[in-house]
Amino acid sequence: MCGRPFPEGQGIVIRYGDLELEFHSSRCASRFFRSLLERVEPRILQPYIKRLVEEYAELLEARAKKKAKSI
Repeated sequence: MCGRPFPEGQGIVIRYGDLELEFHSSRCASRFFRSLLERVEPRILQPYIKRLVEEYAELLEARAKKKAKSI
């Protein structure tokens, strides 16, 4: 997205519908997505973000339970 070239197999490539977004680094990708979040109305994305936060919390909890020692 920033126009910086990067070797094949490196960088971050996201395909969404008919769009292909290419980022040379995670910093470049996070800058793009931060800008996207600032421009989209919160009422549109908020339900999806809440659901993702819940899913990630469940995954972390499951990992913690797996790592916990059982006596």
